[in-house]
Amino acid sequence: MERRYISAKEMRVSRTVDGNPKITGYAAVFNRDSENLGGFIEQIDPGAFTEALKTSDCRALFNHDSNYVLGRESAETLTLSVDKTGLRMEVDPPDTQWAKDLVTSIERGDIDQQSFGFTVKTDTWEDIDTDVARRTITEIGRLIDVSAVTFPAYPDTTVAVRSLEKIKEKDAATSAPDTPTRTTDSKRRRLKLKTKGMKEQ
Repeated sequence: MERRYISAKEMRVSRTVDGNPKITGYAAVFNRDSENLGGFIEQIDPGAFTEALKTSDCRALFNHDSNYVLGRESAETLTLSVDKTGLRMEVDPPDTQWAKDLVTSIERGDIDQQSFGFTVKTDTWEDIDTDVARRTITEIGRLIDVSAVTFPAYPDTTVAVRSLEKIKEKDAATSAPDTPTRTTDSKRRRLKLKTKGMKEQ
């Protein structure tokens, strides 16, 4: 499983006509370069969540702690949808003290970042011969959770790094020893790796 963090300036709390809180925001944003994730940067393709959302039963958590469930798709207390910006979430938090405290913290701006946990089914890589490769996630395999976080840890990129290493090994194996120096265009060729059935780490 991989995790990515986003500064969720769009995350906010609104109130229904009954005065109940609703947390809204974006767990992922499309076509935006990430930070350097340890030798590569990545973007998420706008169609990456299409198939995963058809079968997902994602949970909304606080700090990725399964003891603090804010909502769940199958319970209709978490709604996930895709628009031109990214993966949008709407959560109806439970009527518990810890959830009320979290709502207050979001309203105050004390907590303004989100994260999502996922597996990748299909991705593409570019510029693998440079110091910083480029990855595009084209299809999410499984969407596991979205989470409001107090302190975003460094993204878990172990699976992605292994994917990049495999791409480089494949590239080296298909390059003959006497192959002439490759042009810039060939260095920028797109390679595709399907990571079907990847187990959660």
